[in-house]
Amino acid sequence: MIYQALRNSILFKVAGLLLLTLLLCIPLARIDALNQERGQSQREAAAELARTYADSQQVIGPLLVVPYVERWTEVQRNAEGNVIRNLQRSKEAVHIVFPERQHIEGNLLPQERYRGIFKVPFYTLKATLDGAFAGFNVASIPRSETDAQIEMKTPYIAFKVSDLRGLDGSPALSMQGESLRFAQRVPGLADDGVMGGGIHAPLSGEALAAWQAGKPLPFELKLGLVGQETLSMVPLGSETTAHITSPWAHPSFGGRFLASERSITAQGFDARWRVSSLVTTAREQLLNGVTARKGTDPAFLQSFDVSLAQPVNVYSMSTRAGKYGVLFIGLVIMAAFMFELFRKLRLHPVQYGLVGLSIALFFLLLLALSEKVAFGLAYAGAASASVLLLAAYFSAVLGGWQRGLSFGAYVTVLYGALYGLLASESNALLLGALLVFGMLAVLMLATRKVDWYALSVGSANAAGPVAVVPEPSPSN
Repeated sequence: MIYQALRNSILFKVAGLLLLTLLLCIPLARIDALNQERGQSQREAAAELARTYADSQQVIGPLLVVPYVERWTEVQRNAEGNVIRNLQRSKEAVHIVFPERQHIEGNLLPQERYRGIFKVPFYTLKATLDGAFAGFNVASIPRSETDAQIEMKTPYIAFKVSDLRGLDGSPALSMQGESLRFAQRVPGLADDGVMGGGIHAPLSGEALAAWQAGKPLPFELKLGLVGQETLSMVPLGSETTAHITSPWAHPSFGGRFLASERSITAQGFDARWRVSSLVTTAREQLLNGVTARKGTDPAFLQSFDVSLAQPVNVYSMSTRAGKYGVLFIGLVIMAAFMFELFRKLRLHPVQYGLVGLSIALFFLLLLALSEKVAFGLAYAGAASASVLLLAAYFSAVLGGWQRGLSFGAYVTVLYGALYGLLASESNALLLGALLVFGMLAVLMLATRKVDWYALSVGSANAAGPVAVVPEPSPSN
């Protein structure tokens, strides 16, 4: 009798369904772990392409570097103050001249590369950097001693990108009508300094003559550059401006300075930056790395960035969808329980378990399909398969195709609501809360007149009367 009472108890049935929902969290957790592993594999593919092809790029320069030798006489005296010897001292150093103005005009052309099944965004930058250096005055070089003499060496233009493998040919630099050629080694700078590992072009001809005469030096540098996902530009001019256009419709702006003007359409983006040396410490950061003869990680230089963000990251979208897995399983099991309750049908726990597993399988299908086709198509395919399976199954379980179709329509609404949550990231919390509240409200209103005690008694009676065996009479 106790077994029959528990078997037909509504409270016991609800407790069993809650336990089943918790058990179904196990396959959901495994699917989420698989999703995390695939996302990590995608990041490893991007890192491998960075090692073998090109990494994200940071553009530093161009700068005018003036190497020189400072010579002075050090007088040594004895205890009485008499001169005992004169020592000739010297020190090699460089003087950095930053542009008075600098403008970057570029077009960012997106491209995609593959490593296995994983797609990684790259770009090709076609840009022109123009500006001017102020006329040089040797008196601007700081001296260690007041009587020190400065011996100038040939100045050169220093330019650096964070990954030289991305250079599409040699940058073309022209000054005063002279075409200057770049070489890789930057003399006079520490190999581990900020500009170490960059390229340089010594001044020659009319450019060198203009510099020696103290005249301003306008420049124009044409650059072709390949990079992965992010382009970063360091503002080193007294006034640095930039104008970048691209047919990529999903940019992400970052760095220390955001774009002052930007326009984003389905055809691409158009962005402008304007940065004054009064609001950035990039110059000081670079000089600290050069004069101290020690490296300063270029990643810490203040910059303005633009990235080719992927419009839909299938692994992050799948992870977000999986966060609603328990809720979806609970809502579907609740609907099945309502059919059982109001249609006076009996569903076995195994049937509830199969229904829950079919919902969990949807998230696995979504992950697998989204690696092959667009996320929207993958979602539609996985949801359609799940709805058709549940509609066919419940047509048999509930004893009629109309009931099966109505159950399938209910699940379709749930999948549509989930897609709305994923598509509207900024309103996901609000929409999720409204979904849960709405479902709870429907459940409460639908069962507001249900006599749960009567249902339990009715279920117990439906099990059939219990036979009472009379006790044998005592024998005489």
